Amino acid sequence: MYTNWDDLRLFLAVAREETLSGAGKVLRLDPATVGRRMQRLEAALQATLFAKSPQGYSLTDAGAALLSRAETAERAMRSAIAELPDTTDRLTGQIRIGAPDGSANYLLPQVCAAISDDNPDLDIQIVALPRVFNLSRREADMAIAVSAPTAGRLVVQKITEYHLHLAASEAYLAAHPPIQSASDLKHHRLVGYIPDMIFDRELDYLGDLGITRVPLASNSVSVQINWIRQGGGVGVAHDFSIPAMPGVRRILIDQISLTRAFYLIRHTDDQRNPRLSRFAQALSTGLRAEVARLEGLA
Repeated sequence: MYTNWDDLRLFLAVAREETLSGAGKVLRLDPATVGRRMQRLEAALQATLFAKSPQGYSLTDAGAALLSRAETAERAMRSAIAELPDTTDRLTGQIRIGAPDGSANYLLPQVCAAISDDNPDLDIQIVALPRVFNLSRREADMAIAVSAPTAGRLVVQKITEYHLHLAASEAYLAAHPPIQSASDLKHHRLVGYIPDMIFDRELDYLGDLGITRVPLASNSVSVQINWIRQGGGVGVAHDFSIPAMPGVRRILIDQISLTRAFYLIRHTDDQRNPRLSRFAQALSTGLRAEVARLEGLA
């Protein structure tokens, strides 16, 4: 039986990323080193684990069989580490959070900075991507989402609700016809998501308002916010982002208001990991407080 866990860890990274370069980034190793280690593993097992093509590395039947066993070993390793006694009150090591870019830009920096102040030996990584994170592939230790997943071996915790309103810059409003009701929006340039790139139904803000044409569209909240701030048009903005945009104000507040929620998603295997649980608690508490603070300033 092959028992070199370090080689199995590299094998898992290649299987999940499907390229040596992707695995190298995850492992912080040179891709050539990862390739040599995979050749050594295949030689030790006397089996071809990957079919190599210009598109990347895909698992052979032997590789798929090893993947199942390697993931079992990974879960056992994580469980064993989680059960080690905690000898310090401070968090250490590295924790990676996946998040949609709205929360990643306007909430997580200050919340994680506060956690870092209390835990100076902890390395926190925020991965901001406009898509759902795959925790089973270990893309992150935990993720923030705007809807609760219903499939997979995941633990889901609602963190807090947040609010969104239409917003525009004072310069834009001064240069264009007044907006007194939702019907007036047809005379204005709208900012929003690219319709076919909305990765979560909860993000279809303009669709909820019956708006189908979006002249200025991006898959990034940050780009949308900058368009609004620069006077590009009218868009839906998180209330917690408004304090970061001088010269921008909410409009039609009493007529149009959206409520959404953030959820913290963790892999089931990490439930007994006290380190990740302590971080998750600090993260959730900090996010609730920061949303409340910023919405109070909007």
